[in-house]
Amino acid sequence: MWILLLEAGVAMLILVMIVWWTMFSSKADKRTGQQDDQQSK
Repeated sequence: MWILLLEAGVAMLILVMIVWWTMFSSKADKRTGQQDDQQSK
């Protein structure tokens, strides 16, 4: 039984990590794009 709980916990952790990574990587891309636009002016 504990193996099922461990597996479910690992799957949830992976899901949270993927969501976290996609949320913050898109914000970082927008920030770097805005900085590049300001430097080129």
